[in-house]
This record gives sequence, structure tokens and C-alpha cells, in this order.
Amino acid sequence: MRASRTWRLVAVWTVLTLAAGGVMAWALLSPEPLAARAWFTPGPMTHGHHSIELACGSCHVDAFGGGEVLETSCTGCHGAQLDAANDAHPRAKFTDPRNADLLNVIDARSCVSCHSEHRPEMTHPMGLTLPLDYCLTCHLDIGTERDTHAGLGFETCASAGCHNYHDNRALYADFLLRHADDPILTAMARVPDRLPGAGVPQPLPSAAPLPTQAPALTGAAMDDWLASAHADAGMGCGSCHAAGGAWVQRPDHTACAGCHGDEVDGFLAGKHGMRLAVDLPPMTPAMARLPMQPQAAHTELGCGSCHAAHRFDVHTAAVESCLSCHADDHSLAYEGSPHHQLWQQEQAGERPPGSGVSCATCHLPRAQHQRAGVTTIRVQHNQNDGLRPNEAMVRPVCQNCHGLGFALDALADPELIRRNFPHAPTHHVESIDMAVRRAEADRARRAVDSSPGP
Repeated sequence: MRASRTWRLVAVWTVLTLAAGGVMAWALLSPEPLAARAWFTPGPMTHGHHSIELACGSCHVDAFGGGEVLETSCTGCHGAQLDAANDAHPRAKFTDPRNADLLNVIDARSCVSCHSEHRPEMTHPMGLTLPLDYCLTCHLDIGTERDTHAGLGFETCASAGCHNYHDNRALYADFLLRHADDPILTAMARVPDRLPGAGVPQPLPSAAPLPTQAPALTGAAMDDWLASAHADAGMGCGSCHAAGGAWVQRPDHTACAGCHGDEVDGFLAGKHGMRLAVDLPPMTPAMARLPMQPQAAHTELGCGSCHAAHRFDVHTAAVESCLSCHADDHSLAYEGSPHHQLWQQEQAGERPPGSGVSCATCHLPRAQHQRAGVTTIRVQHNQNDGLRPNEAMVRPVCQNCHGLGFALDALADPELIRRNFPHAPTHHVESIDMAVRRAEADRARRAVDSSPGP
């Protein structure tokens, strides 16, 4: 009797195991294998990576996520940003034999020593996975070494306006001192002028014969094109629709890249385009973790999502395109804000070009690009480039109009950010004050050391 019952249990267990294995095999071999991979993820991913979580092979050696994460998986996407930031903790610092003892505490040669995906319990509000005490592993004595840091908790190191492990360009002591007396507003508050690029591939002439499958151009499309910079540059229909020879009804970002390579590279590096960069279907607002406009839920994001064909109006792309998707508190509070009022005045011709503040002014700023030895100023289309953390916005964005202290205070106030800066910051960051006190103490100490003895 007991043996019969045991065999029945074994049989049930075997059937259930085979059934589960069959379902998993069917899922992986189904017409939608990407969706099936979600069953195998060990946990949710961070805000920055969640849209590509089904492209396991973009990070893991094993395409299904079971293999290790190579360092090149991180630097392949973030290496250019670290180079541009003049990384304060480059890998070379930890491969230097003089710092070998630090590796016994934390192996900072590897990104995953601090950043571990699928770990929601250690994900910070800005979207990174990071131990709170990671600074302490190397800077244990900072509280006694510097009077300005006495009594500060280890969790405050990376507070807004203080230290940024990778990019300290707006926070290192000499820079803080140099801008200690900045006014609230700069003398000429406006963004840099865009400079034309060099070495741009020649477009197809507008008179070039089109493929036989090219549709007739409608009046509305012709009017939009005639009002565009493309028409001014002599770029006809075939320049975009038949760049590869065959007619393409809806050109994607690859058609734009021939002339706008820097912009497309930035787009693919940001949240809007990163799915395309790893061969996934385009991002849609429905996939976002921020609140989005319901009517935009299934809009596929590409160049044409913001720069609507055939006019490609950059002014529409700077505000209206953003607000057609984004419905978070910060975005909704933009209209009517002081920044929005400046933008409206510029559009009305009441203020000089570049003095208005649109969504793109801050989140897609004009930045220097180097290509073939030529420096140009282009729009940075990686919209989250300045949000990791937001102090990265200080130099390329905020200081075009505001003093350093005002900018640091504003960016350190979450409620002020949520309401889209309706007034001056009430929160104060002491970074500049600390740098000034330390400099004064150093001067006093040097004065004592250099004074003649009794």
C-alpha cells in the first residue's frame, strides 16, 4: 500500500516536472521569445535598464542571462560618458600598484562591484543600484582628516551638491572656489549658438530620379517640406526616403544618421532609443515607469516622434513633443513656470534667441562635439545624460544662465524640481561654504608656518 502511494507521488511529480519543462521550452521556442525571457529574470532592473531587460545578451555573456557580466558590457554604453566626464575614479587609479591595498577592500576595477542589477532593495531614487556606504570603504578617516566633514554621516557623501564618484567636474574644490561669488543670474543668460557641422555627407540632389514605387507628394507634405531646413539645404524626397536606393515609406533613425550622426548616437544612448541600439522593437511610453499621457501609450519612439515629418520643426520638438508623452508632475508644471514664460517670450520675438528655456534646453542641451578634428555645437539627444545624478547638468546647462551656488541649491531640492522651479531655492547646499572655510583655514595655516619665529 505504501509502495503504491509512493509510486503515485513519483508519477505526479514526474508529470508536473515534464509539464513545467514543456511550458518553458514552448515559451523559449514560441513566436514571442523575448516576452518569455521575462519568466527567467531574477528580479526587476533599474530605471535606466528596465526597457532592455529582455535583451539579456547585451550585458550577460549568456544571452539568457545566466553568464557573467563583462566590464565591456558597461563601458560599451557608458564609456564615452566617463571619458567626457574626466572620470574622478578611473580604472587606472586602481590598477596603479600604489593603490593595490584598496583592492583588498573593494575591487573598484569592475563596475559590478558597486552596481548590481536585479537588486531593487539597493536601488537609489535616481535609479542606480549602489551600497550607501561605498565611499566609506576607502575614505574611512575623512571625518577626522577634514574639519568640514566632522560629524557627517556616510550616507551623505553622494547627497545632491556634494560628491559624484564618476563626474566631479562641478563639485571639486577649485571649481567651487572659482565660482563662490557667482551671481544668481549670469550677465548674458542664454544657451550657446549651434555651430554648423563639417564633413557632412552630401545629400542626394532634389532633382535625382526617385524609385518607381515613390508615392505622389501631397500638398500638405510639400508645404511642410518647403518650410524646412531640409528644403533650404536642397535635400529632396530621395535624400531620406531612398538613401539606400529602394524607396522607404517611413524612414527610421538610420536614414537620419547619414547627416545627423552625433544626434543619432546620442538618441541611441538614451532611454528613448536604447532599445533600438540592442535590436529590440522601439520604446513606447507604455513601457515607461514615469506617468505618461494615455493617448501616447503605444507611440513608437524614433526621430520622427519628436521631429514630425516633413517640417521637422525644432521648436515643436523642444516643448510640444515632450509634453505630448510626459505626464509626471515636473513636466505638467512646466507650462506657466518662469522658464516657460521665458520660452514664450523668445518665441514671440520679445527676447533674443537662446534666452528661452524649453524642455530641450535642460534635457537635450547644446554641447560640444568632436568629429574629424572639428569642434561643433550640437544638441545632445541622450536625454538622460545629465540626470545621473542631476549635478551633471550644472556645467552644460544651469551655468549658461545661473551661478553655481544657485544651481546646486536648486538641484538639491526635490520638491522644487517636482514643481518645475516656480521660485528661487529655499534649500541650501554647503559645498561652496565648506570649500571656502577650508581654503581660509589653509591660508591661515600657511601664514603661521611662514611667520618669523620669536
